Formats: sequence, structure tokens, C-alpha cells
Amino acid sequence: MCVSYTLLAAEGSQFESPGPGDFEYPPIFGEGTFFTKPMLIIVVATVLVAVLFFLAARRAAAVPGKGQFMGESIYGFVRNGIALDTMGREGLRFAPYLATLFAFIVTLNISGIIPFVQFPATSRIAIPLFLAVISCVIFNTIGIRRQGFLGYFKNMMFPPGIPKLVYVLLAPIELVSTVIIRPLTLMLRLTFNMFAGHLVLLLFILGGEFLLLEKGGLVGIAAGSISLLGSIVLTFFEGFVQILQAYVFVLLTALYIGGAMSEEH
Repeated sequence: MCVSYTLLAAEGSQFESPGPGDFEYPPIFGEGTFFTKPMLIIVVATVLVAVLFFLAARRAAAVPGKGQFMGESIYGFVRNGIALDTMGREGLRFAPYLATLFAFIVTLNISGIIPFVQFPATSRIAIPLFLAVISCVIFNTIGIRRQGFLGYFKNMMFPPGIPKLVYVLLAPIELVSTVIIRPLTLMLRLTFNMFAGHLVLLLFILGGEFLLLEKGGLVGIAAGSISLLGSIVLTFFEGFVQILQAYVFVLLTALYIGGAMSEEH
């Protein structure tokens, strides 16, 4: 790709690289309205996840259908692979939330590689921020209920067995880490991974199209074909990353909840 762009620049051709502007969408219903494509994706994802789990629970049978099998597979994966592994038996009561969160994030992420949609809603920072704040409120509320308000912050900021002088530095670090850094890292990790992955896909697809249609010739056709073939490989890789990032977000949420339930966290 770098060689191709060097050749294009040398011959005076221009290629406008994708950037942050490609993540901005005008209102669907025109000026004066606010409903955009990312918002539509969020609404559709919410409905899909709700319908999936509703039908899976409502029509439960000994021999599950496709919908029930999918719903039970997602729930079972999160319950056994995340909730029980990180929190033990106590994690069972948080499994419904974690499974819903996982399914919702996967749906928003995977929209980035669905034809005619091709935009991961989680690349807009407001969505991961909202989900991170919910997780933050949940694990801090659980910690306060389990240990009491003063006990929770005391155990967080002043863990036993540490020289008192160290508390001067440790206490504010632990407070900021738990209340601010944890939701911030949850938000940024998900946002930046989806943003970067979508940007790279755009670069390969638009660059390949430009080379084939505008550059032409043997070099343009060869480079454009390689770029478009690379975009196919990257699409599968991006799909894996999208599922992985949903898993990481939910896993960290479960770890934070488990830590809040323990006095030594």
C-alpha cells in the first residue's frame, strides 16, 4: 500500500485517505432532526438482543430451536466462562447482566462488517462510555452494599499490611483507579479498537477501489486487487477482534464486580 501511494503521488494522482470525518453521519431524516445511522444501529441491536433472549426463554424446549440454541449458547458461555470463573458461585446472579452486555456489544461491534451497514456503533465514544459508566456504578454499588460505604473505601484505599507512609501515595491512586481509571480504560479500549479497525478496513477498500478505477494499468490493477483481497482477510480478522473486545469488556466488568465483593481488592 505504501508503495502504491508513493507511485500515485509521483504521478500527480490524488487519493483522499479516510479519517475521523468518515465516522460522522448526517441525520437520516434531514436537517433539523437528530436521528443518525449509529443511533439506528443501536436501536436495532437493542431490539435484536431483547428479542433473542426473550424468545430463547419463552419457547424453551428439551430440543432447542435455532433461536433458543443461540441464546443458551451465549448465556452458557458467559455464565461458565466468565461469571463462574471470576466470581465463583456468586457470579451466577450477575450472569444475566453480563450475558446481555456481551451480546449487545458483539452486535454493535459486528455491525462494522455487515454488508450495507458497515459501521461499528461502538467506535463512537458515547456508547462505550455509557456502558462503562453502568459497569462502574454496578461494581461500586455492590462493593458499598457488601462492605458499607466507609468500609468499601477504607479497604480500597488502605489495604492492610502496608507501611502507613505509603498510604499517602497509595490511597489517592487506588481511589482514582477504581472510580475513574477503570471505566475510562473500559471505554477507551473498546472505542479505539473499533475506530482503528474500521479505519484500516476503509483504507484498504477505498484505496483498492481508487487504484482499480483511477490509476488503472497493470500496476493499478495489481495493487488494487491486492488491497481488496487484503480487505477480505482483514474483515475476518476484524470480526475476531470485535468479538474479542466484547469478551474483554465483559471479563473486566466481571473482575471488577468480583473485586468489589471481596474485602481485599
